[in-house]
Amino acid sequence: MGLILVLVFLGVFVAIALPLIASSLGPSRQARQVMASLDSALATESAEIREQIVNLRKDSKLSSIPWLNRRLLEFELAPYLHRFLAQADLSWSAGRLMAMSAVCGLIPAYLVYLRFGSVLISIPVGLLLGMAPYGWVNYKRNKRFDRFQQGLPEALDLMVSGLRAGHSLIAAMGLVARECPEPVGVEFKTCFEEQNYGLELKTAIDNMLVRVPLQDLRIVATAIMIQKESGGNLAEVLDKTSHVIRERFRLKRQVMVHTAQGRLTGWILTLLPVVLGIALYTVNPEMMSILWTRAIGVKLLWASAGMTVIGGFIIRHIVNMDV
Repeated sequence: MGLILVLVFLGVFVAIALPLIASSLGPSRQARQVMASLDSALATESAEIREQIVNLRKDSKLSSIPWLNRRLLEFELAPYLHRFLAQADLSWSAGRLMAMSAVCGLIPAYLVYLRFGSVLISIPVGLLLGMAPYGWVNYKRNKRFDRFQQGLPEALDLMVSGLRAGHSLIAAMGLVARECPEPVGVEFKTCFEEQNYGLELKTAIDNMLVRVPLQDLRIVATAIMIQKESGGNLAEVLDKTSHVIRERFRLKRQVMVHTAQGRLTGWILTLLPVVLGIALYTVNPEMMSILWTRAIGVKLLWASAGMTVIGGFIIRHIVNMDV
């Protein structure tokens, strides 16, 4: 009994103490590697070393697992996922998102296969639930973009006030970065700091457009670039731009009100077959099991799923109007 207790204690010690020791040694070793790279970079002027300095500034891990991080860097999809997560303001890595998607897809698909014994049912269920993490990230991303769109006119009004008070454009952007809430203040702060660190104003604004690809922000960027090249009263231009954005926002809300019935109809017609099928299976499982135990039932199931998806996309295309 005592030997078992000793072994259990040693196992717990190894599982807890060793990762803590490794984590405490990790930053110092990484710091030494960074300092060595910087020292070698300062001692030479080769293009390869200069590129290494850029990598030290811009390095961001796609996964905390080293071998998975190396594999993700080889795919073009990984940087897109990294930017996708950054736009949603989530601290997840691309590897974590892909792992969550795999877990959410494989486990339910396997359970459904054990319950029904049909691959034709388990695969769609796995694919649908596997896309759930991406749907959640996309939801957070759209909510953040909506907040940015709502706060952009107030930020432009603040810039107009600063310009009319005698501040420069960069100082007005710094005022927005300090006074406006997230996400408007955070994005303008990043643009302001990039410009202060030596980037051209056009490059800094283009980077902000990559982070926040909204039409309203493109209007603001175009107005600033035109004024910079041709001159003119920037305060008046931004004031009119703010008015245009508010009118677009008001018109978009009116369109959403008028198309609310169509959007609700689309959701009802899309979800009604699924809900009705689940209800009928609960009442009479033997009758509903014909859909995946017989060949004609499988064909009807695929045909109904295809027509439901196509009808949902058609209704969505009708009610979604670009403003």
